[in-house]
Amino acid sequence: MLDNLDWSFYNWDVLSGFVLKGLQFSVMLTVVATLGGVAFGTVLALMRLSGRPWLAWPATVYVNGMRSIPLVMVILWFFLLVPLVIGRPLGAEWSAVITFIAFEAAYFSEIVRAGIQSIPRGQVYAGQALGLTYGQNMRYVILPQAFRNMLPVFLTQTIILFQDTSLVYAIGAYDLLKGFEVAGKNYGRPIEAYLAAAVAYFVICYSLSALVKRLHARIAIIR
Repeated sequence: MLDNLDWSFYNWDVLSGFVLKGLQFSVMLTVVATLGGVAFGTVLALMRLSGRPWLAWPATVYVNGMRSIPLVMVILWFFLLVPLVIGRPLGAEWSAVITFIAFEAAYFSEIVRAGIQSIPRGQVYAGQALGLTYGQNMRYVILPQAFRNMLPVFLTQTIILFQDTSLVYAIGAYDLLKGFEVAGKNYGRPIEAYLAAAVAYFVICYSLSALVKRLHARIAIIR
């Protein structure tokens, strides 16, 4: 099989003309979805831990609902149905950004909730003994420790998120996979294109996973 590959396909023109644009969008989507997902997920986690049913119940329904639906279905539903509601199209890129934030928030919420619950109750009581309110206790005592513990898991979920960005291909967004696919069509070399895409995703994700392992080891030493 390797003998039949056209190795001349792998050149700078393909990379600069097709792939880099898609890589830029995939990275942007990953970063924005991570930041937005962590922010929204933290709110959802605090709602679930609030002890107030009128806050905990909606957050629980949202998180469990999102985690029970395949991401590609959420992408397609949002891309196809929301324009019917608002009366105008959003475009593939905006649909992808909003969908990923909404979807990943459910997963980051569970990470944050587990991280908060991993903090010894003595830390909470110590903050209360100092006269801190619930919000101040979370902000200054609990969340800083929890986020440090959660950082490796956050980064692992971000790597999974980067892999999932390839699903925006379903709505025509120009991501990394789309860049390789377009290059393969233009040059008449689809096999070479998809093989290069697989290698690119592997190299990026494996490198990031190695960095996460090193970070996890360093945090373990600090503890």
